[in-house]
Formats: sequence, structure tokens, C-alpha cells
Amino acid sequence: MTKNPSRRRFGSALAGATLAARHLSAQQAAPATPAAAPNPNTTEQRRGTIPEVPPFEGKIQFKRKSVQPKVSPFPMPQVRLLPSPYLDAQEWNRGYMARLGAERLLYNFRANAGLPVGTAEPFGGWEQKDDGQRGSELRGHFTGHFLSASALLYASTGDPAAKQKADYMVAELAKCQQKLGGGYLSAFPATFWDRLASMERGKIPWAPFYTIHKIMAGMLDMYTLAGNEQALKVLEGMAAWADQWSASRTEDHMQKILNVEFGGIAETLYRLAAITKNDQWAQAGDRFQKKSFLNPLASRRDELRGLHVNTHIPQVIAAAIRYEISNDIRFHDVADYFFYEVTTARSYVTEGTSNGEGWLTQPRQLAAELKRSVATGECCCAYNMLKLARHLYSWNPSPAYFDYYERSMINHRLGTIRPKTGYTQYYLSLTPGAWKTFNTEEQSFWCCTGSGVEEFAKLNDSIYWKDAQGLFVNLFVPSELDWAEKGFKLRQQTKYPESPSTTLTITAARPTPMAIRIRVPGWMQSAPAVKLNGKALESSAAPGSYLTLSRPWKAGDKIEMEMPMHLYAEAMPDDPNMQAILYGPVVLAGDLGSEGLNERNIVGPNAPRLGARPANAPARPNAPPPVPQLEIPTFKVSSGDLTSWIKPAGPPLTFRTTGQKTDVTLMPINSIYDKRYSVYWQIA
Repeated sequence: MTKNPSRRRFGSALAGATLAARHLSAQQAAPATPAAAPNPNTTEQRRGTIPEVPPFEGKIQFKRKSVQPKVSPFPMPQVRLLPSPYLDAQEWNRGYMARLGAERLLYNFRANAGLPVGTAEPFGGWEQKDDGQRGSELRGHFTGHFLSASALLYASTGDPAAKQKADYMVAELAKCQQKLGGGYLSAFPATFWDRLASMERGKIPWAPFYTIHKIMAGMLDMYTLAGNEQALKVLEGMAAWADQWSASRTEDHMQKILNVEFGGIAETLYRLAAITKNDQWAQAGDRFQKKSFLNPLASRRDELRGLHVNTHIPQVIAAAIRYEISNDIRFHDVADYFFYEVTTARSYVTEGTSNGEGWLTQPRQLAAELKRSVATGECCCAYNMLKLARHLYSWNPSPAYFDYYERSMINHRLGTIRPKTGYTQYYLSLTPGAWKTFNTEEQSFWCCTGSGVEEFAKLNDSIYWKDAQGLFVNLFVPSELDWAEKGFKLRQQTKYPESPSTTLTITAARPTPMAIRIRVPGWMQSAPAVKLNGKALESSAAPGSYLTLSRPWKAGDKIEMEMPMHLYAEAMPDDPNMQAILYGPVVLAGDLGSEGLNERNIVGPNAPRLGARPANAPARPNAPPPVPQLEIPTFKVSSGDLTSWIKPAGPPLTFRTTGQKTDVTLMPINSIYDKRYSVYWQIA
């Protein structure tokens, strides 16, 4: 394991209370464990023992038996965002997507198929064309992301321009596919697959199945969310090619190939099998199940150290879908345990996971891991963990999943899109003194640029859920719900978390009973105060549960819920003095100023690693000079009561330390831009 493993080098139910309990509070911190990581070859810190027969022994056999979800999210066309930071992020993202020309996104596909490329130039960065010297081996991946984002944007806003542009791209990509024989579709040549099959050191291409998967996923989303029938035909051609290619390898050979990053191709093949009722695609998906990764998880053992994080989260999403279409409990156990372990033992306070794109230590060694690399919290990982959480919640609608979802969305997602430009981050670094860095308009196109345009096109997809009894309100986001089948409409008005309350107003309803269940956040200290039509309810619900109101609703009915927030600390499990400060669901970061920062530090092709680079690190070629050294304040306190030394400081969610050698202003991490900051502090 190298100190900064790059993407290229990397070949249970929730327990009772909320997921926030994974971090020890400052007042209850346990004694620090030794700094040295435990021997990775022991079973120390693992939750299960090695079985005599691995769960995935022998060939995986698919047999269809669908699992019915207990709850389902409302389709995005039934939910619309109202003015808020969520709507702002959606519009910044929409503007960025609109500026990316279709001809430029199609260039590498046309060039690879031998079709005229026109006068447009391709984009750079990870979409760099093959000029015989420095073409990116991931070229084409962002075009797939863009199709998914376009479909999501159309579903969430009804934007006809987004659909028209994406429909055109699908039609042009179909021409490229036909020129290549009707199945294979890529922006790079078929010789890549000979190199992959050879598994010859030094010749293996950079994640070709990862790239193919993004294109396939884009086609599937264009079909399911934007109604493009041609996209389904293109996808089935690509799936047939992937099926044929993988079927021609022995299982041993395929398992070796799966050590090269292959993304979520099994996820798309399983989704295709579910939609078309064609088991052929599920059987093809089974060839992309990496047994060395699945077996420990199915046995509830953490053997994640040394793995590339975002290579493997999509594999777990695929396992979740495989369970949903087969009822094979082994895949359920993989997804369930993986989520539990990552969120309770391998996630920082923002809910971000990964460091240098990998898991570098044993579980619950987060303080030690933070020191291994400055590139913490890859944004792709946060995006995909939220996708996984949605699957698990559909099986078991515990509000704890949305305690997790909310914290990640508020702290790790909303704060990683740059206002107005729509540019997004690669890493949300938690290294003290780091600053946020973003992609360029035309010369980046990282994996996180792709997941970013998807994320901010679908911010309405998890606010409301439903079952046979009624609806669930899981996120406090200004929005409108139109449940047309029930003749029911709801409007949610809130400034949460800036204001600790939300108001739900029924704007249309039929005179039949319906349950409305509102999540009561697990971070609360007591039950919320609730009013129905202006009258206080005598009973409420405990933190970490649902407040359920069931009655025949009528237009004009109004529910008001107050959620008082408080300051609290979460300590690193292996260093009780290293603590982060929160206020309700909000992670507070210290404003450390902008000395030494400029636009080149913040936006640029080198930005993902430079933004978190220590001040004394050597600069890369053509990189901005290092910023000045920065001393990170430490805090000495005489009381475990945070309010004794952290005081409100004017604007909502803004605080200031008092009585320290160097006092610091604390504010939401999602509101800090163009400044250096710290989230973790040494507090004695």
C-alpha cells in the first residue's frame, strides 16, 4: 500500500439507536488505543469468524424471486423543490450541464467509430482524446454520467431542453454503435479488452468496465426516467456484448479480471434484468461478482483495509439489487453488513469515507487514518453510499438510515458544489487547514465531476416515501408533493437546518384516512413539540423514531414540528481528544482565513490533491505555489459543557469559541468556500 494510493493503483441490521452513535461523544470518550494499526492478518476487530465453507463457494446461480420493498420513494416527477439551498444547487448544476456541448461530449465516440467528428474539440482531463501520446483511458465515462444526469434532471424538473439534448446524444451514440457492429459502444478501441484479458503487468488499461458501465447506466436512466426507447435498444446491445465477452472467460480468469476496477456494471445488468424480465442479463451480472470481496462481508467480517473504496461501493449496490430480484439472502447480508461497518467504523463526522481513495487502516482507527493522506472523503463514495442507503431503507424503513442520509446530504453534498459555477469537488478534505477545490469548466471530468452532475440533478428523490398506509417525510427540504393517485398534495416549508422547524400544509386531499409519518431526528435530546392546525399535541415521539399522525386529511390542514438543536461533540474512536463539533445535524468548521489562496489554488486540473496538500509539500509541475504554513488552534476547556466556551455569534448556525489562546469562528462546513478550515480539533 502506497502512502497516497491512486485510483489507478488500486486494482445486520442497524443496531437499535441511530447511526450517529458510531462516534464516541467528547464526554464519553474511551481511552485511546495504540497508534499502531492492528495486524491486518488477525481477526481482531472483525465481527464474524471464517466459515468452513465460504458463502459464495462454487458458481453463482441466478433464480428469479423478487423481494417486495416495504417502502418506496415517490417518483421524482411527483416532487418539486421550492426555493432553498437545494434548489440553488440544482440550478447551478443545471447551468453547468447546459454549458457542456453535446458535440464535444460525442467527439471521442465518433472518433473511435470512424465517423466524422465535426469541428468541435473534445474536453480535456479524464476525457482527453487519443492523440497518440496522452489520451485518457477513461474517456467516455463522463458522457455516460451526463446522460444519467440529464435523465434525472428531466425527471426532477421537467426540463425539455435537457431531454432534447440527451435524446440527440442517444441517437448519435446509436450511430456509433451500429458502425462498431451493433453491440460494443465505447470511446476507446476494442484492443483495450485484449489488454485487459491478458492481465499482463504494465499493459492493463485503466478500468475499461468502469467506463462501459457509466455509458450503460446512462442509457438505462434515459429509458426509465426520460422514456427514450432507443436508449434501451442501445443498452441491450451493450449488455449482449458484455455477456458474450464475460461468458468466453473461465470463472477463474474472470475473478482475476475483477481485480481491475469494474464499477457497477453488475448493478446495471441486474436493473436491466428486472425491467425486461430477461434472466440473461442477471446471469451476465453474476459473472461480475468478486468473491474475494463478497465472502468476508457475507460472513460479517471487515477485510476492507487496502481496498479502493469507490471501486467496491458500486459492487455492494449491485449485491443489494441482486437480493431484490432473487431473494438470495447472501447478497442481503453483503449489503447490510457493509453499510453497517462503513458507517459505524469507517466514516468521518461528515459521513464521508475513504482516504487517498482507499481504506488505509483497520476499522475504528480514524484518527490514524486521517494522518495517512490529505485526500479524505472522496465525493463519489458519499454519492454511492447514499444510493446504497436507499436500498436498505426500502427493506427496513428505520429512521436511522435517514439520520445518516441527512448528515451526509447537509455536510458532504451541499457543501461540495461551488456557488453559481456548478463546479464540484473530488475530495472533501478533513485535514486541518485544508480548503475546498473544484473542477474546471473543460479540463477535469473526474469521476466525482460525473457523480456530481448526477447528485445535484436528483435532490428531490428521497424527501418523501410511501407504503400502503400513507407517506413518510424523511428530509426537511422545501418542496411540494403531488400524490396524484391518492388526490393528495403536500407543501413543506422550512429553513432547516438554519431554523429548527418545518411546516407541512395539506393542499389537496380525499376524505379517507392516511398516515403521515415524520422522522424525528436521532440527534435530538427530547421529543419535538408538534402542533396540528395551531393546537399543540399532547403526545409526540422519541428521537430516532417517527411521529405518526393518521386521520382523514383536508386541504388547509397544517402540521408544525419544532426540533430544538444543541451543541455536541464527536470524538475519534482512537483519539478521544480529537473532536468535531456539531449543532443538530450540522458539522461546524472553523474559519481559518484565506491567506495564500487564490483562484488557481481553488479551481484547476490539479485541484483535487492540491486543495488538501500540506503547506510544506512539494508542488506539482505547473501547480500553484504552496500556501503559507498554518498553525491549527487547539482548545483547553475546564468543562464538558460546550456552551461554556462556544457561544452564538450573530448569524444562524454561527458560533465563536471564547477564552482560548486563539479563538475561532465556527460555521457549517457546507457554507465555507475559498477559505481554509478545520473540522477536527485537539480538545483537552
